[in-house]
Amino acid sequence: MAALKVAVFVLLGLCLGCAAAVPLVIWHGMGDSCCNPQSMGYIKKIVENKIPGIYVLSLKIGSNLIQDMENSFFMNVNDQVREVCSQLAKDPHLKGGYNAMGFSQGGQFLRAVAQRCPSPPMLNLISVGGQHQGSVYGFPRCPGESSHICDWIRKTLDLGAYTQAVQEHLVQAEYWHNPLKEEDYRKNSIFLADINQERGINETYKKNLMALKKFVMVKFLNDTMVDPPISEWFGFYKSGQAQETILLQETSLYTEDRLGLQEMDKAGKLVFLGVEGDHLHFSEEWFYTTILPFLQ
Repeated sequence: MAALKVAVFVLLGLCLGCAAAVPLVIWHGMGDSCCNPQSMGYIKKIVENKIPGIYVLSLKIGSNLIQDMENSFFMNVNDQVREVCSQLAKDPHLKGGYNAMGFSQGGQFLRAVAQRCPSPPMLNLISVGGQHQGSVYGFPRCPGESSHICDWIRKTLDLGAYTQAVQEHLVQAEYWHNPLKEEDYRKNSIFLADINQERGINETYKKNLMALKKFVMVKFLNDTMVDPPISEWFGFYKSGQAQETILLQETSLYTEDRLGLQEMDKAGKLVFLGVEGDHLHFSEEWFYTTILPFLQ
């Protein structure tokens, strides 16, 4: 009996040194859904296999998978972010904090969550192909069976990306950043211009983003979908033209430190990763060796 008690105490002592896995929140990209077994469902499964006991929440916007996919095109992004903030605040698994991983547009959407909703706290943000300075000039490719939707989106964006009606009802217009129409973008973009502090400094946004432990940005080195691909590292076109690109560190957002990115960079909080392949194309091995360490 005495030996049994000793064994129990030893096990309890060992468990005190074992931290529970940090929960993970995932947000899918355009034309995808929370639980597609070939995309987000697959990511959820491999994370759960590699990190036993981890709680993984793959965000669903809407009451079913069809609505979730449609909302990735047509639901106002600000409303989506509010919905996600509400979901996270009500989830008891997340009250101690969580890591977040966004794929494509889900990357900048989760950054908005970090800036606008500090409770529960986001610990690490991993943006996989997110367009943090936006994207422009349409979609050279379109995911899955959504090509007819993307054809319509291209035409709509060409007609007037910065009109109120388009901004409020077309997701991709809300991070449409035309370097030849910077004033229109700053004035009329209802989402990206706001979270990128283009119309003034929101100190709360800055403070909340700087609270991250790590902000990891993954750029696809052969990306044919995002224009310009450097947006995945928070860079963009040099103002007033659409040929020459500049790094984040050369942008006014960084030099003026409107969002705290310069301070985060100097503190080693910004991580820039490159991976060979087209948009969202990566191997399981790369994910295990490069991304998984940020989740453990």
